Amino acid sequence: MTETLAYYLCLAGFAGFGYKLIEARRSQPVRTMWFLAGFGICIATGILVLTPAMSALAGPGPVAEWVLSLAGDELKLGAIGFAVAFTQSVWRGERARLAPHALFTGATMVLLAVCFALSEPRRVGDDTVFSDAALPYALADKVVFLAYSLVSLGLLFAVFARSAWQAEPGPLRAGLWLLVVGVGSATAWTFWDVDDVLQLARTARIGAREDLPSSVLAAVTVGCVAAGATLSAWSPAVSSLIGRVRAYRAYRRIEPLWTALRTAVPGIALDPGRELAGGAEFALYRRVIEIRDGHLALRAHFDPDLPARAEAAARRAGVPEAQVAATVEAVTLAAAIEAGRAGRRYERGPEQKAEPDKDADVKAEAAWLVQVSRAWRHRDAVAERVRAAAPG
Repeated sequence: MTETLAYYLCLAGFAGFGYKLIEARRSQPVRTMWFLAGFGICIATGILVLTPAMSALAGPGPVAEWVLSLAGDELKLGAIGFAVAFTQSVWRGERARLAPHALFTGATMVLLAVCFALSEPRRVGDDTVFSDAALPYALADKVVFLAYSLVSLGLLFAVFARSAWQAEPGPLRAGLWLLVVGVGSATAWTFWDVDDVLQLARTARIGAREDLPSSVLAAVTVGCVAAGATLSAWSPAVSSLIGRVRAYRAYRRIEPLWTALRTAVPGIALDPGRELAGGAEFALYRRVIEIRDGHLALRAHFDPDLPARAEAAARRAGVPEAQVAATVEAVTLAAAIEAGRAGRRYERGPEQKAEPDKDADVKAEAAWLVQVSRAWRHRDAVAERVRAAAPG
């Protein structure tokens, strides 16, 4: 089941690559897009030829013993080479020097094929076995593959990590970090076979099929790289969803404060019973407005001397400095509600702020009201200290 899931992840990843190719065909040079396509084609085919289903389809004989095994490794090298070329082409544009690494990749692929041919592999069940005379060539085959992968993946990791670290927060940076994770997974996938190399050196045999962890790492590689490369296509939808979730959480968190004000000033509720009809963002906007309307309706009942006493009491009560302002707001608002019920009115002091900051947006107002609502639960302890410190 896990192996099947890995194949589905690969399929989703390649669907993302295809979408990216269609999306970027007008904004990126054709050569760059072919490098991305080459990476996707090589890695997909490389996974495919090493699956148990493909081995069963090929059956016993030279195809399974030679062609599939060699093709799997060669396609992995090709995928890494295309990934390096794509990265250099995107970051350096026309100034990218692609020939040195292309020659390095080509020479490595030829050397890998020669070592593989000289190793004379034989399939025995699910293992590939080698004679004592051919064992050094089999080991050389694996060492060449790992050495090339170490150099190329190290280059990719350094480029993506440096770019992600320097990028401004946003979709670009998130996409780069996804690419870093994808390259890290590719490194783990590549070097997963190190223990097989040790086994080969001891027993002159090695597993012929791609094992389950290797398939999962391949799927993670494709998924992260595809997600990072196509982030610009789907990040707005994800950002919108996250925004709605955050708005709903803020909407619920300021509910105690809103409930107290609605009870004191029932007229602030614009359309009771249909709070979420227009979506979480609109509901949060309405709730912020209604709280501020309740605040304004009670403005004649705010004691202008209370904030200073409440601030001193909050500090004596051990309220953290970052929460003092919200605690003072909660205490003075609770006192205003009580004063409104009792019919007590106060003359506004010249420095008292009668209205909220008009420059604050809804998001900032909601964040502030969340703090006040959190402090609302602890207002009684501070209010008690205020009463105890009151003269006479």
